[in-house]
Amino acid sequence: MIDLSRCSSASPLVHTVELDPGVLWSKDAAVAIEAPPDSDTNPRPEARWPREARRTGLCGVVGPRAIALPGGGWRMYYSQMLPRPGFPAGANDYDNSSTRILSAYSQDGEVWTPEPGVRLSPQEGGAGDFRVVSSEVVPVGDGRQLRMYFECCAGSQAVTNSVRSATSSDGLKWTMDPGTRVESDGHNYASPRIVFLDDGRCRMYLFDRGRGIISYVSNEGLEFHPEPGLRIAQDGPYDSLCAFAPEIVRVAGADYVMYYAGYSRPDRADILRAVSSDGLTWQKDSEPVIAPGPGGWDAAKSSEMCLIRLPGKANEAPRYRMFYEACDGTAINARGVWRIAAATSAK
Repeated sequence: MIDLSRCSSASPLVHTVELDPGVLWSKDAAVAIEAPPDSDTNPRPEARWPREARRTGLCGVVGPRAIALPGGGWRMYYSQMLPRPGFPAGANDYDNSSTRILSAYSQDGEVWTPEPGVRLSPQEGGAGDFRVVSSEVVPVGDGRQLRMYFECCAGSQAVTNSVRSATSSDGLKWTMDPGTRVESDGHNYASPRIVFLDDGRCRMYLFDRGRGIISYVSNEGLEFHPEPGLRIAQDGPYDSLCAFAPEIVRVAGADYVMYYAGYSRPDRADILRAVSSDGLTWQKDSEPVIAPGPGGWDAAKSSEMCLIRLPGKANEAPRYRMFYEACDGTAINARGVWRIAAATSAK
C-alpha cells in the first residue's frame, strides 16, 4: 500500500496503518476495471465498454497497484493484456501476448475511470512487443518525483528478464531510468514491491520464478543488493507451485502484514496472508483470505492484489479495499477473462 495522502515522501509512513486489515473480506458485486471485449483488440486507453460485450480472454487486465494521492482520490496503475501481432490467442497465450501499463482514477475508491494515454508501453520499457507488467509506484526522496518499478519481459516466462524503473513528476508521463534494477542470468523475476525502512533504505520484494518471494535492499532506490534466504517459500498447501506478488503494510507499533498470491496448481490461485516482526522472517496463515469462486469473475483464480484505506468516519475503525486480478476460467486450461475485481474488509 502506498498512501501519499498521509505522507508524500519516501518514508515507512506510506505503508503504515493503524490496524491490521485482517482476514475477513467481502467480495464486491462489480469489477473495478473491465477487460476489453473480443471486438476491440487495439483499444484506446480510456475506452469503456458494455459489460455484456463478448469476452473470451483475448484481452485482459491484471496487476493492479493503487496509490492514494496527496490531494485526495486514488490512481490505479494496471497492465492491459492484448494480442501480439501474429499471435491471435492474445492473453489466453500469455507468453506470446503483449501488455502495456495504463491508469485509472477514482475519487471514492469504488468507481474507476480509465485515463487517456499509455503510462508505459512495452517498447518504451525495453520489452519490444512483449510485456511490461506489475508496476509499483512509490515516492522518491521528498516526494517531488515518483518512481515506477516494473517487470520487463521480452519473451516467455521461461527466459531471463529484468526489473526496471522509470520516474515521473506527475504520475502520468514517465521517463526511463538507465540500466536495470534487478537482473540475473537464468532468473525470471516478477511483481516487484517496495517497502521503505526505518534506516532510510528501501527493500524490494519480488518473485523469483521457481523459488518464491525474495528480497533486495538499496540505499537510493536504483542499485539493489540481494538479501540471503527466502522471504516466502513455495512449501504450503496453497502456494506449492507459486508464491508471488506481495502487498505489505506495517501496523503501527506492531508487525508487518503481507498479502500475497499463491498457486497450488496451474488452474487455481488464492490470496494468502503472512506476518513478520522484521520483514524478513514470515509466518504464513493456514488458510486463504480470498479464495476463487464459486463462479463469477474469479471462478478459477484470485491473484496479484493491492490495498487502499477507505475514508474513515469518526469513532469507527478504518476499513480497506483490496483490488486483485481475477480469472473466470472460461477458456482452456482454466484461463479465460482476467479482470480487476475488489473486496472490502469486514467492519
